[in-house]
Amino acid sequence: MNLKDIIGETTDYDKKLALEVKKPKSWCKSVSAFANGVGGTLIFGVSNDNEVRGLLDAEKDAEIISEQIKTRLDLIPEFHLSFFRTEDDKTLILLNIRQGGKLRIIIWRMV
Repeated sequence: MNLKDIIGETTDYDKKLALEVKKPKSWCKSVSAFANGVGGTLIFGVSNDNEVRGLLDAEKDAEIISEQIKTRLDLIPEFHLSFFRTEDDKTLILLNIRQGGKLRIIIWRMV
């Protein structure tokens, strides 16, 4: 897979520079939106202006992402986490969310 194929301004993708551990609502909303729509991919390690920065500890971030999805959404969407290593050895996380039932973020767990 070529990174240029997945980075772009479309409704199928969203980019996050880093995993916001203390603000999971910021990216859980994207997960919910993808599941409630046609699905999509959340890319961690890329800025909004498409600068590829990578993640410092992608494996730990992936564990946190999986745990947060399972505890913060009222219905758990079908998702797949994968790693993408760039040519200059930066690691990104690709969180693919499949289209699913109507999800909502459990707000009281976000505080």
